[in-house]
Amino acid sequence: MLANKTKVSAAAAHLGRASAGAVSLSGNFRASVSPLAGVSLKTAYVGLCASPSQPRSQLNTPPFSPSQKRRYATKAPLSVLEDGADSTAPPANKYLKNSANYSDAGSRNLAYGLIGAFGVVQAVAVKNIAVDLVSSLAASADVLALAKIEVNQADIPEGKNVVLKWRGKPVFIRHRTAADIAEANSVDIASLRHKEADVERVKEPEWLVMMGVCTHLGCVPIGDAGDYNGWFCPCHGSHYDISGRIRKGPAPLNLEIPPYELVEGRIVIG
Repeated sequence: MLANKTKVSAAAAHLGRASAGAVSLSGNFRASVSPLAGVSLKTAYVGLCASPSQPRSQLNTPPFSPSQKRRYATKAPLSVLEDGADSTAPPANKYLKNSANYSDAGSRNLAYGLIGAFGVVQAVAVKNIAVDLVSSLAASADVLALAKIEVNQADIPEGKNVVLKWRGKPVFIRHRTAADIAEANSVDIASLRHKEADVERVKEPEWLVMMGVCTHLGCVPIGDAGDYNGWFCPCHGSHYDISGRIRKGPAPLNLEIPPYELVEGRIVIG
């Protein structure tokens, strides 16, 4: 240990003399430290010249500035390195992978596993955001309550019409007689503008449920009127028969049939 301290002192003294211009050398001086010395010094780079008054341009320095070089702390014994050795290179055992313990396949599998895990987390987050967004856009409970309306069939006498409001639009319900049904089935389908048989427009022959909106410009036709004993739109003169089919006038289509069900003596629309 005494010999090591002596070596450190001698090298430090040599470094001091070189920096003071006491020696006339050309070249580079580098120093390092050892854990045996019990000291902690950074590697140093010193450009030596013949005298302190020598111009900087004549200094024997490398093509880069000493301030640009990375310095690494070490605990090696102070010693003079050979000219041309790079004291700023990091120790390989501290900064490079240990080939004995490193596995390229294992490292790659770990990276793939992390990517997959983050992908699953992101997918779940996107799904939750999408569900919340769609739920916020859905109709509220009071709107859903108005999405369906019901009417008792017993409340509508035979041969009469009832007008209801569903989703802001009128709905016509007619309890048809046997004569109405026979008249609707006697029409030649080929002569119709919008070809639909009566059986295609009803679920039970006695009950006709359709939207009360003229297919021309959206007016509300009048029941039990027109040339075909059905519905008549006074706005532009469209005539509909007892099945709600367009027979005369500018309307292009038959009156629309809304979604409905006949359930235990009730008509449920919606």
